[in-house]
Order: sequence, then structure tokens, then C-alpha cells
Amino acid sequence: MPKLNFVKEGRGPAVVLSHALGCDLSMWDDTAAQLTPGCTVLRYDHRGHGKSEVVPGPCSIEDMADDVAALIAAQVEGPVHFVGLSMGGMVAQQIAVRHPELIASIVVANSSSHYDDTARGMWRARIETVLNQGMAAISDGAMQRWFSAEFRRDPEGSQRVAALRAVLEATDPKAYAAACDAVSRIEFCGTNPRIACPTLVIGGTRDEATPLAMAEEICKSISGAELATLDAAHLSAVEKPAEFAMLVAGFIRSL
Repeated sequence: MPKLNFVKEGRGPAVVLSHALGCDLSMWDDTAAQLTPGCTVLRYDHRGHGKSEVVPGPCSIEDMADDVAALIAAQVEGPVHFVGLSMGGMVAQQIAVRHPELIASIVVANSSSHYDDTARGMWRARIETVLNQGMAAISDGAMQRWFSAEFRRDPEGSQRVAALRAVLEATDPKAYAAACDAVSRIEFCGTNPRIACPTLVIGGTRDEATPLAMAEEICKSISGAELATLDAAHLSAVEKPAEFAMLVAGFIRSL
């Protein structure tokens, strides 16, 4: 298992925060600050991201789920509430199936359960771009997908955008390409019906990267799943941290 960088803080029910592709655990700074008064919050960097170990060669979302399962087993007592956004939401869908004994509930935000051939072609093109031109070649497009125009223009928002742009551009291109390939190959239509834990699906009404229809599809594939929406683009937990944390905390309290 790769060595994962993590931060654990707070007291109370254990909540694990799993970040988006090309981000790191700092993506959760504002959300974690909202949750730590009542929860033990464990957030971490995926393999090849942030300060976690870069593992050469290909990987899968299943591998990433196993990575964090080992971290949870080592760091937290009892089952956790697992919150994942985008790629983290894909990890959430897999860890609930592969390691159900570790999971009390999942929150799947701004994510997908599968991609068609057209989308997979887009992922291949992005992989080629970063391997040939470097991470800076995709950062402008990523910021436009991740955040609404108003957030990018807002003085406080623009600081968060600049910080996360720096994280993206500092990501190892080969590790990012491997993660893109893992994301492109997801196919959870057969496994999601096996998810037995309580599930909240969050969609962004302004999310063009994983549109609301994808959230609705995930919700339909998991028995008893609830759907909530935020008026935000793809990184809804960054754009609307208080509202995101309120949805998560309310969901956990309702269980």
C-alpha cells in the first residue's frame, strides 16, 4: 500500500474526506473547519497527489479504495462516514462495496458511476496533453470546470482558485495521467446496487464536469439513496463549504 499523507482533527463521529482529481486534502480546508467541532475529521491525499507517495504504473479506483481502507483501519476506530467529491466520490462508491465493515455511510458529491466512449476519448486526450505539455496546459480549463465565474471573480474565491490551481500544476503528470485513466474506466452500474449503507448524493446545479443527471443516475443505482443539490459548480465543497458541511452533518445526524 502506498504511504498516504493525512490530517486528523476534531472529536466525535469519524468522517473521512476524499478529494477530487488533481487536488489534495487542502480542498477540504473550509469544510473540515465546519465539521471538526462535532466530528473527528480524517482527510488525506490520494496516491500520486499532494504529499502522498507516487506509485509508478497504472491504478484503478478500486486500488484507491483499498489504499484508504488501510488508512481508515490504522487511524480510526469503528465504521466511518465517508465523504467523497468527484474522484473521491468514485472511491466512496467502491469502498462501500469492497470494505463495507469500515463504512457507516457514504456521501457521493459531484461524481459519476460510469463514462461512455465519447467521455473516455476526452479522458485520453487529457492524458496525452499532460504527458506531452505538462500540467499547466490543462489548468485554465480545470478552473473553469471547477468553479463558477462568480466564484472565480470574488476576491476570497479567487484566492482559493489560485491555491488549488497551484496544487493541480504541482501534481506529478504521470500520476495524474494514471488517475485520469482510472477515472475513465469506472463502471459501477453492477456494483452500486450492492451498496447497503445509507447514502447521500450531492449534485451541483451548475456542475458541467459531472452534471446533475450523473448524480441522479448514482442515486437511482443505490437503494434508499437521497439526493441533495447545491447552487455550485464542480468543486461544490470549496465554493459552498458551509452549505456542503450542513448537508453532511444533517445527513449523519439523521442516521
